[in-house]
Amino acid sequence: MPEDVEFFDEDGLRVDGREKDEHRETNMEVGVLDEADGSAMVETGNTRVVASVFGPQDLHPKHLQESDRAVIKMRYNMAPFSVDDRMRPGPNRRAKEIGLVAKKALMPAVELEEFPKAGIDISMEVVESDGGTRVTGINAAALALADAGIPMKGLVSATAAGIVEDEVVLDVNGVEDKQGNADIPIALINGEDKISLLQMDGDISKETLDEALSLAKKGCRDLHEQQRSAIIEKYESIRGDVE
Repeated sequence: MPEDVEFFDEDGLRVDGREKDEHRETNMEVGVLDEADGSAMVETGNTRVVASVFGPQDLHPKHLQESDRAVIKMRYNMAPFSVDDRMRPGPNRRAKEIGLVAKKALMPAVELEEFPKAGIDISMEVVESDGGTRVTGINAAALALADAGIPMKGLVSATAAGIVEDEVVLDVNGVEDKQGNADIPIALINGEDKISLLQMDGDISKETLDEALSLAKKGCRDLHEQQRSAIIEKYESIRGDVE
């Protein structure tokens, strides 16, 4: 984007027409893949992620097993066509780092001790990317885990606040992420104040950080309600088909 582009118009609206505290339009669908034990797709603006879960199942090789709990194996991948500049297929360092971050955000919510020596495979495939792929992936993966029937302490809901031209905004899109001053992804368990992910990219004051965290937490709680609705919608439709 050219440097002279304004990030806020005269009415204070952002480059995509949103208010500063407004999340992009988000759609969630559970059970999108027939062959997975659990799956979900989450679309946030122009970012779309499909998540799948296989397991719990026998973990091989056996030296990776844990005697008192299950082990989560996480795969995060951006499809070559998901960005403007076509990516080289296959994993890279950034994908591995984001996969690890997502895994750590989800682990505290999963009742891993229910499945000793087992493995749970989670895959997050970014189909379209316009900012917020890691938090969108976490939201999709949490839904996929629930769809797989894996016991959880609660759904994990994630979003990011950002700083654009010294203004705190919710759910940064691709342009705001690249050109903004800071990006603060956060994840909450069960819509409560138990934080399972908190990262910060940028140099900001404590007061601004507090404002960003407050805004991001509200965004997570709104997404949590939407996640619950997506799960209820799927299983109400199944019950309707059975009846």
